[in-house]
Amino acid sequence: MTQVKPGDTVRIHYTGTLADGSTFDSSEGRDPLEFTVGSGQIIPGLDKAMPGMAVGEKKVVEVPCDDAYGQPDPNARQAVPRAEIPADIPLDIGTQLQVQTPQGQVMPVTVAEVTETEVTLDANHPLAGRDLTFAIELVSID
Repeated sequence: MTQVKPGDTVRIHYTGTLADGSTFDSSEGRDPLEFTVGSGQIIPGLDKAMPGMAVGEKKVVEVPCDDAYGQPDPNARQAVPRAEIPADIPLDIGTQLQVQTPQGQVMPVTVAEVTETEVTLDANHPLAGRDLTFAIELVSID
């Protein structure tokens, strides 16, 4: 039976959950996720779990935050004067926005805190600092 090795292109179905059991992502109802093992296309903890799997095999993979999206970086939070944000932009905590860096790159941010004078925007990945669990099934190996 063929087993996954680094460099193989694989397709998996997966469901990702948090410690409280809530699902944050799933391939259910979609095409399987396709990636090349060992190429850095997916989070390291899930990538490391692939070698040795056979088509049809299922497993549960526990991925600590350091092997997922890392620890939150306090430098990725920035306070912006509220007056600099257009009035039509929603500023509810948790709202996801896009900002443009001075270099012209578009970057997703989340509204983390709002006061009368400032809005704190957080550019950390929403799952930074979270341990993740994936239920995976290997669909194919190329």
